[in-house]
Amino acid sequence: MSSAPRRATPDVDWAAVRSEFPILARTVHGRPLAYLDNAASSQMPTRVIERITQYQSSEHANIHRGVHHLSGVATEAYELARERVGRFINAPSASECVFVRGATEALNLVMHGYGRKFLGEGDVVVLSTLEHHSNIVPWQMLRDERGIEIRVIPALDDGTLDFEAYLELLDDRVALVGLIHVSNALGTVNDVARFAEAAHRVGAKLVVDGAQSIPHMPVDVQALGADFFAFSGHKMCGPTGAGVLWGRAELLDQMQPFMGGGSMIRNVTFEKTLYARAPEKFEAGTPAIMPVIGLGEAVAFLQDIGMDEIAAREASLLAYAESRLAELDGVRVLGPANHRAAVASIVVAGVHPHDVGTVLDQAGVAIRAGHHCAQPTMARFGVPATVRASFAFYNNESDVDALIDGLRTVREIFG
Repeated sequence: MSSAPRRATPDVDWAAVRSEFPILARTVHGRPLAYLDNAASSQMPTRVIERITQYQSSEHANIHRGVHHLSGVATEAYELARERVGRFINAPSASECVFVRGATEALNLVMHGYGRKFLGEGDVVVLSTLEHHSNIVPWQMLRDERGIEIRVIPALDDGTLDFEAYLELLDDRVALVGLIHVSNALGTVNDVARFAEAAHRVGAKLVVDGAQSIPHMPVDVQALGADFFAFSGHKMCGPTGAGVLWGRAELLDQMQPFMGGGSMIRNVTFEKTLYARAPEKFEAGTPAIMPVIGLGEAVAFLQDIGMDEIAAREASLLAYAESRLAELDGVRVLGPANHRAAVASIVVAGVHPHDVGTVLDQAGVAIRAGHHCAQPTMARFGVPATVRASFAFYNNESDVDALIDGLRTVREIFG
């Protein structure tokens, strides 16, 4: 996605879409809520809330193991969510979609299930400067345990990754590349397919953190060329507690589970356990049934709007925000001018981001102030933290105007 505006399609009534999110009608500190913290967690529309309530009030039961009616109803709803997710990301099979708590657990599953089985001393994992901590820390754990080497793709001054430097990092020792699809700190959109092609030339697997791309643009895991793709439901209008690891079937079959228990087995004796196939192999115990059903409804909601339409709407909002931010003295936005998703990572000269965030909160504007679990990114650009305004399709120009007015107040208070 580019920050240059792609015009939102006129046939979508965005005011009507916004009205489906009840929380957006509330006030904060006496001001209308301008919710611009969507990169941390998005809001839920009424239909998702109602679907969760329906399950809780009339369908609740454990799944996959009961012969009674409610268990069958709950199991069907749970597996419908898997089918919807599979279609949403164009997975070859829904069985390649493993339900987890979120992108962090999905990435840890790759490390434990694939990395701890196949990687060891002498092997290399390549990561990027822009990674979220959840795609750094697990590989450091593996390095400390198994002696693997970690190499890092540098970021250029414009907030994009240095692809030529990436190519120089690749050799026959590289076993895996970890890449964020969209930077949660800068909004940089990485060309995953290009990185995947280069990784595969040296025999490496590519694991993609898609938490910040899946809510904002069409995602086709086959076209991307990824081997693993991780994302969270709560960033895409679903509830917390549900996420997905998509992996190629042949890789999931080779992986070892990192949790054992009920539902993930074919047969257990004290001498030997035979595991079920994916996805069951990785879903031990009673899963997060309600959040997964909510995620399935959120996917249906997004598809009803259209991901191309959502991408265009958010690009238009970002372009408007950038034009308004350019009016302010002492305010700069980090990240690339183009190929950026709906994130504005803002630095206000001479003012700590937490102070900026506090002033904005009093104006009813919800933003994120901090390092965004991306401290290496902050270090690369010489700042301890930023103020991050992140947009969703249900935001509007009034939300942006409230942000700008709040930043003007910051400049007035702090000089």
